[in-house]
Amino acid sequence: MWDYEILKLFWWVAVGLLLIGFVITDGMDMGAAMLMPLVSRNDSERRVVINTLAPHWDGNQVWLVTAIGAVFAVWPVVYGAVFSSFYFAMLTILFSLFFRPLGFDYRSKLENTQWRGWWDRGIVAGSLIPTAFFGLIFGNLLQGVPLEVDQFMRASYAGSYLGLFNPFALLCAALSVVMVMLHGGTWLVARADEAVAARSARLVQPLGLLTLGLFALGGLWVWLSGMGYSIDQMGDTASALKLLDKQVGPGSWLDVYAHEPLTLLAPLSAVVGVLAAMVLSARRKGGAAFTASSVGVGGVVATAGISMFPFIVPSSRMSEASLTLWDSVSSELTLSIVTVAGLVMVPTIILYTTWCYVKMWRRVTVAHIEQDGHSLY
Repeated sequence: MWDYEILKLFWWVAVGLLLIGFVITDGMDMGAAMLMPLVSRNDSERRVVINTLAPHWDGNQVWLVTAIGAVFAVWPVVYGAVFSSFYFAMLTILFSLFFRPLGFDYRSKLENTQWRGWWDRGIVAGSLIPTAFFGLIFGNLLQGVPLEVDQFMRASYAGSYLGLFNPFALLCAALSVVMVMLHGGTWLVARADEAVAARSARLVQPLGLLTLGLFALGGLWVWLSGMGYSIDQMGDTASALKLLDKQVGPGSWLDVYAHEPLTLLAPLSAVVGVLAAMVLSARRKGGAAFTASSVGVGGVVATAGISMFPFIVPSSRMSEASLTLWDSVSSELTLSIVTVAGLVMVPTIILYTTWCYVKMWRRVTVAHIEQDGHSLY
């Protein structure tokens, strides 16, 4: 198998790809659900939106479950630190997600306007709240989390729940919401009834501009504030390291782009992908627009991850306690075992996800809803 250093790098890339897969797939259905009140004019059109998501929404969450499982196995210290640091934020995400399966399954049980209206609001809330909170968490990670490490090498959180709602984190939350809505809009352009697709195509344009504007504003904020950390000294990254076996100083998250020009492909793909999604949506080329949007969304997530390399959870309270991919990782044996499992399972997930999307790729029309409404959401 690979040596320890390569395994550490491999799993940093793998977890990043799992998160990108989650944002592309589950972000699509969350974005479409958030757009539902804006692009539908009656119950049949709302059911069109919901039934474009019906074959995929639950399977899309496999990416999140797999990513969390990978973090638990590969970076147990990160798992403990993140879930304790963002405990109430995670609970908020979890409980808001409950509205989605309940809304999808129960809204059409009764032909009652108020009943369906309340479940529709639940579906929107169950999509908006998790999306915003995921952005909020990433915003706090970029700034640094008040972590401390005790004499037993246990990481603990020294902040508060309300402290998560700071201006930069709220900017990241807003970026997360509009980006996901853009992505969901391209999905509806490709899969929804003509009337719904036309309204979605019109909304993609301002959503794309907002995504690019907030993305640029976030980068400018990072640059002007000097946000970031750097490792001044560390032991051999190919060996097992203790959490405090390093010296961390101030730095900038943008330094990596000056030192490694190839990393500029991440923000460049974000910008080009969003612009292409806007143009292709306007031309009603739904499939191509969705593909371009996927590239753009993936580029935004990759930009955040690459900017922080090699940090995973930087500490603003005790800089040496920052968690990196080099020192917060499991043993070499554990990584080797997990790698074998990952090389089997992840391609399997990709294959059946791709098959599902190809097999179900067709427009959902109002006529289809009205004809087979009893068997659909």
